[in-house]
Amino acid sequence: MDDAKNGDYRWDEGRMALYVYWLDDALGAVSKNASAKYFMENGLGRKAFPSVQRLESEVIDMALSLFNAPAGAAGSFTSGGTESIFQAVKSARSLKRATGAVASHERLKIVVPRSAHPAFNKAAYYLDMDVQRIAIGDDFRVDVQALNAAVDDRTALIVGSAPAYPHGVYDSIAALSEVALKHQVPLHVDACVGGFLGPFMKLNGEPIPDFDFSLPGVTSMSADIHKYGFAAKGASLILYRNDIFKQHQRFEFDDWPRGHYETDTFLGTRPASPVASAWAVLNYLGTEGYRGIAKIVADTRNRMIQGIEDIDGLEVLRPHSELSFVLYRSRDPSVDINAVAQELDNKGWFVGVGVDPVAIHFMVNPVHQSIMDRYLDDLRAAVKNVRDNKLTAQTNAHTY
Repeated sequence: MDDAKNGDYRWDEGRMALYVYWLDDALGAVSKNASAKYFMENGLGRKAFPSVQRLESEVIDMALSLFNAPAGAAGSFTSGGTESIFQAVKSARSLKRATGAVASHERLKIVVPRSAHPAFNKAAYYLDMDVQRIAIGDDFRVDVQALNAAVDDRTALIVGSAPAYPHGVYDSIAALSEVALKHQVPLHVDACVGGFLGPFMKLNGEPIPDFDFSLPGVTSMSADIHKYGFAAKGASLILYRNDIFKQHQRFEFDDWPRGHYETDTFLGTRPASPVASAWAVLNYLGTEGYRGIAKIVADTRNRMIQGIEDIDGLEVLRPHSELSFVLYRSRDPSVDINAVAQELDNKGWFVGVGVDPVAIHFMVNPVHQSIMDRYLDDLRAAVKNVRDNKLTAQTNAHTY
């Protein structure tokens, strides 16, 4: 296994801008030790493992408080953002059907920004629904007027991102909240990336817009604890303004010899270790710990933006991220940004490239604080080599 890992990118050296979120060995040990305590337990076994249910409930309650949820709010622990989004879409579809507002044979739809995560289309694919993607503007935010116009009797859910992964900017959730209230349609906020970073950046004075249950039209939210929450992989939440939505995500079945079967989420058997990790990390860091992380991320992001803009031929996309993303491209015809990406890869950096517009895509987390000077040095050398040797390359459109 050690030999096999030799070909992997070194996330512990900050060589990756996604997939792994890391603060330090001390926090890593908290997460790992908590995970190990629940290595064999099964989250399906509620009667057998009441401690898992307790940890899960406390994690959900912490998140509901963080996101300003009202009394009567509810949520579930899931395996990741894709499952959280799936549950939100499923709940909205079931609730829409339950109202009797549409014929049972009529296909329902969700209306989402073009920048929304593909998991919404994935959910609709499995749930036999349509997806209408709405154009985004020059500021990378969804055109709210166009989204408003797309809402019709078949619409089960509208969506906004906080922030959207392709560009790192927030849709106008406040404006979408008004659309949701006007049409009496549920609004889901995808905060999978920013849920456990944005609130703490906001406490630190960063200009993070309102995006949570404090806006009356927001009916559900997804937030990954295994991203900027720093829990072990497999830790996400789907949260609802009230328990009615959660009831419509639940699956129950009685017609078999074993008795009543019930799950709140898609999975049956599921690992308890991510729940334990999330509980331990949230309690270990607390508000002040997360505010400290938010400051490291913001400072490193700003340092990166300044460093990139000091390199002749490069520019950072505007508006740049309100959270942790940095996207940059070439403004010099003699510098092919795809070739720059290839040069960085040759130097051991895992590089993501956005395709619209074509730009290098970097998501900052605390592990990058100590290596940012090295990254900028390698970037400077890469730009020089591309320019001097007239190097070119093709855009790699594969996100993952």
